[in-house]
Amino acid sequence: MSPVRTLPSGRVGAYHVPVLLAEIEALLAGASTVLDCTLGGGGHTAALLERGMRVTGVDRDPRALAAARERLADFEGSGQFRALLTNYAALDTGGLSVDERFDGILLDLGVSSHQFDDLARGFTFREGAPLDMRMGTDAETDAGELLNTIDEVDLSALLRAYADEPRAARMAREIVRRRERRPFATADDLVDAIRAVLGPRSGAPDFARIFQAIRIAVNDELSGLEHALPMLRDRLTPGGVLAIISYHSGEDRLVKNAFRDWSTACICPPRQMICTCRGVPLGETLTRRPINATEEEVEGNPRARSARLRAWKLAL
Repeated sequence: MSPVRTLPSGRVGAYHVPVLLAEIEALLAGASTVLDCTLGGGGHTAALLERGMRVTGVDRDPRALAAARERLADFEGSGQFRALLTNYAALDTGGLSVDERFDGILLDLGVSSHQFDDLARGFTFREGAPLDMRMGTDAETDAGELLNTIDEVDLSALLRAYADEPRAARMAREIVRRRERRPFATADDLVDAIRAVLGPRSGAPDFARIFQAIRIAVNDELSGLEHALPMLRDRLTPGGVLAIISYHSGEDRLVKNAFRDWSTACICPPRQMICTCRGVPLGETLTRRPINATEEEVEGNPRARSARLRAWKLAL
């Protein structure tokens, strides 16, 4: 059963506690203004609002945004909360002033429970689910169209890069062979192709890994994150904190490398004799290693198992 929390307005809503909530609250404890770049169900934002912070929440999913606004209507009415329909990788064109800065910025890169649980959204490998996986209307294609049109070589590269699949070439070939007989339309089609390559003993972890890879490609998630990281850094106030929860090794690698570079005084090539870069670190990494969910949290919310939290602080 999902936990129940009472908001200051007196309204009660049942929902899953967001991933690594206590850790996010601690990292952003000193913030007055927060930008929640992945509003989703509004769980993190609700907790921050309860602490008295002013929060701007953005999401590319209009249904998620509408649900969060309904849940947080009292905060929005008082001016403590506002919601914007946009992709966090395109904030400057999504209604956010170019010069607006925040004490804390949060990204939770996972798919929300509501998106997973809504069969029609196609994020799940449950029987009969459509192959959709689009997080918002800005996605150029859905999962079915991608699987039915992508070149075999490109599909193999996708599965190798995003799913770490050692049999990527064979799986791509199997998908192409099957779609020539009948287009991929439901999760069953992709699951059957996976089983044909990985064998009958393949199961949920394999399906989740492959489906995640397709979702990342559909929503252009890694290139969007790479593009957004420096822009989000530049939206921090001095001493502000950027906290990012990732669920995929590619996401975590991008975040780790960005935080490392920003925390390094010199980023010139190793063989360069004279420093021509900025010469000073832009800030400091607050998490030497990623923070993972506790066993207790994972027991209550299995989707937290792969979550990795990293945080970085802009210099004063």
